[in-house]
Amino acid sequence: MSLTRRRAAAALAALPLALAATPAVARGGGGGGRPGTLHIAGDSTAARKYADAAPETGWGTALPFFLGRSLRVANHALNGRSSKSFVDEGRLTALLDRVRPGDLVLIQFGHNDEKTEDPLRGTDPYTTYQEYLRRYVTGARAHRARPVLITPVERRRFAADGTARPTHGDYPDAMRALAVEERVPLLDIQALSLARWQEFGPDGTLEYFNWVEPGQWPNHPDGKQDNTHFRPTGAIEVARMTARALRVGHVLAPHEVTGLDAPVPADRITWPPLP
Repeated sequence: MSLTRRRAAAALAALPLALAATPAVARGGGGGGRPGTLHIAGDSTAARKYADAAPETGWGTALPFFLGRSLRVANHALNGRSSKSFVDEGRLTALLDRVRPGDLVLIQFGHNDEKTEDPLRGTDPYTTYQEYLRRYVTGARAHRARPVLITPVERRRFAADGTARPTHGDYPDAMRALAVEERVPLLDIQALSLARWQEFGPDGTLEYFNWVEPGQWPNHPDGKQDNTHFRPTGAIEVARMTARALRVGHVLAPHEVTGLDAPVPADRITWPPLP
């Protein structure tokens, strides 16, 4: 077994224990019987897409397919944001203004934090990345919400021998360390997605990422080969693994998730006009 596979297997084996070790927090969606909300703070891999971006799809769009009727999703994720720029632009403040006691704040950054040549977005894994992530954690707790850290979903990258390769450097480990330090639930989507892409292989993953043939989509008349963002099938798969991790880690109760093993047709994804 390759080193990459051993690391992925070890992370997968440790995931339920890491999640279960987090202290239980009272559930509930606030006063007056208000349904609980899952707020997503993240980048383009999670963000809502509009008609000008089709078929690109963020996993946050598909997450409601796997949640019970008592829960809703508020997707605050935006293209190009890092843990730093999301805060510096005031978007964390705007998100927290909408949070109610008992809500979840799902925090997934890393793709754009890695762009260290960009002073507006780049962070260092064990200093500024952790410092910014801690702001999300303390902000959620100050609003009596529950923060959940999510390691960045993996890109589609394979070695010559067909082994799925990790692409996020030290950022996932830095987030894992912070989760232990702050006693925050961690969804290790980096490890889960790396293992899943390995299972599908280089050819099998093409339908999950935003690879389109010339003339297949009006937005991409010359085709597109994107190994970072998802088509509907990929977004649904990542949303499914996220919902499953929420359930396995006891962040959500059994009745708060649904259809984890049920097929979800890709045509359930739609792209509204630009607002």
